[in-house]
Amino acid sequence: MPPITYLTRTASFSAAHRLHSPHLSNEENTQLYGKCNNPNYHVEITVKGEINQETGMVMNMVDLKACINSAIMDILDHKNLDCDVEFFRKRPSTTENLAVFIWCNFDYHFQRHPASKTNSAQLYKVKVHETDSNSVEFMGECGEGLEHIYMELGRHQDAMANGKYA
Repeated sequence: MPPITYLTRTASFSAAHRLHSPHLSNEENTQLYGKCNNPNYHVEITVKGEINQETGMVMNMVDLKACINSAIMDILDHKNLDCDVEFFRKRPSTTENLAVFIWCNFDYHFQRHPASKTNSAQLYKVKVHETDSNSVEFMGECGEGLEHIYMELGRHQDAMANGKYA
């Protein structure tokens, strides 16, 4: 069995958002979230896989970058998360929810990228830095909730492909 290695690529994006839960009053939202505003995020995408004996790589970093661009940058960069991203119209745009969204959306694009058919790479971890001191990691761990999110995003992706979303 070839060695398994982990590849990580970092990307940065800017996105506006307002931390607000529709399940709480304005006073409860202010008490819970306070004055929160940081539009600059750094995300690390880590994939793992066996080193291909012919290429010496788990996957080509160019392909990883292309997947990050289509799954993250094109969707989130210079957007208002709460208004422009369907996923956040139903839930607060916390960094935790952002990490889950990025995981599911990246995995959706990655599974459909031609490179995923020619290498052993699989999504391993998403890490989102909201500040130099605060970050959230998500490794795809959860029960039935993740399947529901995949289904929701799949419908959203299909609608985007059919021109129903800008």
